Amino acid sequence: MIEWFTWVQLAVAVVAGLICIGMGLAGRVPSDLTIGALALVEVLLLVQVVVAFVAPALGNEPTGSVLEFGTYLVGALILPPAAAFWALLERNRWSTVILGVAALSVGVMVFRMFQIWTVQQA
Repeated sequence: MIEWFTWVQLAVAVVAGLICIGMGLAGRVPSDLTIGALALVEVLLLVQVVVAFVAPALGNEPTGSVLEFGTYLVGALILPPAAAFWALLERNRWSTVILGVAALSVGVMVFRMFQIWTVQQA
């Protein structure tokens, strides 16, 4: 289940990132579609936070560094809202590209968090 959810998160982050980068390179300012795509990434991250707190209580301890996992989690939670805020503030095509880069960066963080939690050898 966790693996399936992680792949959904990665797919959403990549699609959101490509939408935002494509819209920015096409000269479009942030639209509801680009902001919505990034908002969906953030919603999935909030689910990841819940899982991160509930899993140890259920006996599923991470196999890697908890500090590294927490650092990625905090970064992934801060980056999308910061990028969206900046995009809404600036309203230019480059801010849309930044939204895309933020989404792709979060995708990388989510994948690394998955590795730390499930498959990395301590």
